[in-house]
Amino acid sequence: MRSILAFLLVLAGVFAVPAAAQDVRPPDDAVNVVPDRSATGGAQTLEDILRRQQGLPVDDSARRAATGDPDSAAGIAAQLGTLGGASDADLWRALRYDDAPNVSVSSGGDVAKVLVQDGGMRWYQFRDGPLRTYGGWLLAGTIGALALFLLLRGRIPIEGGPIGRTVLRFRFWERTAHWVLAISFIALGLTGLASLFGRTVLIPLFGAEANASILVVSKWVHNNVAWPFMAALVAVFFLWVWHNIPNRTDWVWIKQAGGIVGSKHPPAKKFNFGQKLIFWSVILLGGSLSVSGLSLLFPFQFSLFAVTFEKLNALGLPGLMGMAPLPEALSPQEEMQLAQAWHAIVSFVLMAIALAHIYIGSIGMQGAHQAMTSGRVDERWAKQHHALWLEELRQKGEAPERRAPGSATPAE
Repeated sequence: MRSILAFLLVLAGVFAVPAAAQDVRPPDDAVNVVPDRSATGGAQTLEDILRRQQGLPVDDSARRAATGDPDSAAGIAAQLGTLGGASDADLWRALRYDDAPNVSVSSGGDVAKVLVQDGGMRWYQFRDGPLRTYGGWLLAGTIGALALFLLLRGRIPIEGGPIGRTVLRFRFWERTAHWVLAISFIALGLTGLASLFGRTVLIPLFGAEANASILVVSKWVHNNVAWPFMAALVAVFFLWVWHNIPNRTDWVWIKQAGGIVGSKHPPAKKFNFGQKLIFWSVILLGGSLSVSGLSLLFPFQFSLFAVTFEKLNALGLPGLMGMAPLPEALSPQEEMQLAQAWHAIVSFVLMAIALAHIYIGSIGMQGAHQAMTSGRVDERWAKQHHALWLEELRQKGEAPERRAPGSATPAE
């Protein structure tokens, strides 16, 4: 929960803080100093333009306020009379800052009432810059770290080698839910990456026409595969939630860092603490992806961020992080931009976690992949990694009893 909250605050900061370049807040070096705009009649100055180009805060309170004065309107036959005391520039400023009165449309509702929405440029710059850069490095860094870990640690073997006797770890419907979730997430991840990196990767490699075809297919796949992903997420939650509730045995696993510290592998029940972290990351981040994804599948139908920002402000969390209060009045377009940005950020984090999960379940650990292929694991593997769970199976009569050293193994 804390990680999701932190991500939400960071995301809000990305859109709220840079927006100060066009907002009311004065620059840091000009606190309580009114800019001299007498030479421009109150319009922006060359200094304002240069500060905006440098990404620095600009005090545009004068421009926000300069949206006309109906009380000083000229007569109907006089100059500017038909505009009610506002010039064309005043009118467009009011539209830009969502301060224009009496805007009505014949159809489209509140979405169509927004005639100018310059926040789209901030969203595009974030998507084209930090999101693509840091998201790409997160995935590349994760793959590099796993490769280095494999080089230094090597593959985790079954101590003593496989014994040949197996125990049932996952039943058919459990494996089905897992694979539907896994395959759909991989498809969603690849198609999402294609839409984000199409211009920078696919066009240089395959050309514009091939990129267009790939993105058309990717969009269809992404929109439709989302449904089995969400269904499998719900199924996985109810199948394994009781096995993933933290307990006192997890503390032993934490102290030994899952077996990295010390010479013995810590005992665990059906899921160890590391697997519980994976489970709850998938459930919480996957649930967040599902909610933001639904808002993108059905645009302008959900108001997620205005409500969330209002609750965060009420809790005082932005102030604790040294941030100004988050905006609580968002246009429908801003809601969609924030939903897309949040969806992408959470996707990158979950893809990095999934890479670690895929590694440990395949090349990183001997015998682990059998749990999700045949559903059965070697008895020595179970004893090495999940000794408490194996003991529970023995007590239920679902696993072979311990054999005395040197005793013969009956023929099968």
